[in-house]
Amino acid sequence: MSTIHTTKHAGKIALVTGGSSGLGLATVQRLVAEGAFVYLTGRRKPELDAAVANLDGRAEAIQGDISSQADLDRIFARIRERHGRLDILFANAGGGEFAPLGAITEAQFDKYFGINVKGTLFTVQKAIELMPPGSAIVVNGSMVSIKGVPAFGVYAATKAALRSFVRTWASDLKGRDIRVNAVAPGTVVTPAYKSELGLTDEQIEGFSAQAATAAPLGRVGTPDEIAKAVSFLASDDASYITGVELFVDGGAAQV
Repeated sequence: MSTIHTTKHAGKIALVTGGSSGLGLATVQRLVAEGAFVYLTGRRKPELDAAVANLDGRAEAIQGDISSQADLDRIFARIRERHGRLDILFANAGGGEFAPLGAITEAQFDKYFGINVKGTLFTVQKAIELMPPGSAIVVNGSMVSIKGVPAFGVYAATKAALRSFVRTWASDLKGRDIRVNAVAPGTVVTPAYKSELGLTDEQIEGFSAQAATAAPLGRVGTPDEIAKAVSFLASDDASYITGVELFVDGGAAQV
């Protein structure tokens, strides 16, 4: 867990979907260290239990799949029951896999649009019922939404859809003082590279080396670097920012 202890999010109630590993877990740890109480969701109970084990009672894990309406209802019912409100949402849960044009299956398309697009939409729609004025939503996008990464079209399209949603939602929430923004990570190696993408250690090393070469900063990112950006967008420091897509990509999609 981060050793940083601030009051940046003191007293705030947060939800991080897909919070048991990778970027989600890094964000949970950062928000807790910055004073928030954090709910985190995920599909696998052992990973969820491990994630909250060292968070000093400042987090609660709720097993659930965002592509299931029943699971979402149960998640938000628990938050309503215990705290009655939600100040920060990091809509992070998602997934993808490589498949070139010509090999994409209907099942792959339905799976990832169901999780990444439909799941995120209904996560946000149900969350805003609990969000008071001054709340913030951060959606996890990706730099691939504007980059033509080979064999990654379905995933990239889901992230482009989320970027579009953020623009619309910023308009829909006009007058409610609820901000909504997207963070667009570049290449950050997480456990999902194996569990979701199915890459070997050797493939991950090669992919990372290639990505580092393509980025002006000459390296891949770290989960906490993404978490810091999410924390900023969710904080009062970003009080006049809504509808944006913040690229945290070492410059890879910018030059």
